[in-house]
Amino acid sequence: MLLLDTCTLLWLVADQRKLSSRARKLLASAHTRLHVSAISAFEIGIKARRRALTLPLPAEQWYAEALEFHALEEIPITGAIAAASTALPPLHADPCDRMIVATARAGGLTVLTPDAHIHAYDVKAAW
Repeated sequence: MLLLDTCTLLWLVADQRKLSSRARKLLASAHTRLHVSAISAFEIGIKARRRALTLPLPAEQWYAEALEFHALEEIPITGAIAAASTALPPLHADPCDRMIVATARAGGLTVLTPDAHIHAYDVKAAW
């Protein structure tokens, strides 16, 4: 079971050429269940609002359609995940990425990410 980080989600939807060949294989596997953290919706919305990301649709609609089209299962941010993210060592300055790490650890998921900072955590990660 894979947990896509926000960057991987964006590339899956908009530009799959940016995905590594291993990432493309993992995403295409019929046996792989794909998940995203609800924090990715927040991160995408913030980036779109700041104009650091251009989307063809409003962020909320883009996110909903991405989940449906790619059969992604959303994992909510629980209090336990939020608290666990604050206990992680400060290897990554981005709180959204720390939430993704905490989500993966809580669910025993592998994070699909090119982010070396996430790979540095005690979490299963692939790229």
